[in-house]
Amino acid sequence: MILSDREIRAALARGALRMTPPPTLERYSSMAVDFTLGSDLRQWKELNTMASVPTIRPGSPHFHAPTLLDSLTEQIRISDAGFSLKPGQLVLGWTIEKIQLPEQSRLAARVEGKSSLARLGLGVHVTAPIIHAGFGFKASDQNYEGTSIQLEIWNVGLWPIILDPGIAICQLVFEEVHGTPELGYSGVFAQQGPQQP
Repeated sequence: MILSDREIRAALARGALRMTPPPTLERYSSMAVDFTLGSDLRQWKELNTMASVPTIRPGSPHFHAPTLLDSLTEQIRISDAGFSLKPGQLVLGWTIEKIQLPEQSRLAARVEGKSSLARLGLGVHVTAPIIHAGFGFKASDQNYEGTSIQLEIWNVGLWPIILDPGIAICQLVFEEVHGTPELGYSGVFAQQGPQQP
């Protein structure tokens, strides 16, 4: 069952989920909350600057996505002029907002694009919308703010699109999980965010 705006606010009030900073009322729609783009992106390195062109084999037992991303992308800060996302270009970004979904709360979420941006050809996730129950939660650390959502942002339109920090880039839809999961999310992206300078 998808939570309404009223139920999302009730879940926040009872501590069943946490968003830092808490969303203002303008960020809510009937059943979603807008999240905004942070200042840092990971941009793929140009193939012509690399000594050899890598072949990526996700089925290999040695494949480790974070290591691969560290070696084939570079972190950049969006300038005051914004970042021009060219047609066909893919970058990785993070939301300003951080989230915690304690598994005992039986809540999960989906990150979805905004229709106003989709109509321009801007996508925010490449078939990876699920935010698992337990994501960003550390029971042992009451001061932990949670984890940013990493976005796979790509331009399938015909024109460059300027990305500015703080733009409402995506929306989160919250759902009830039937039953309490035995395991909280502990995948390789359990704690993610831009590298601190």
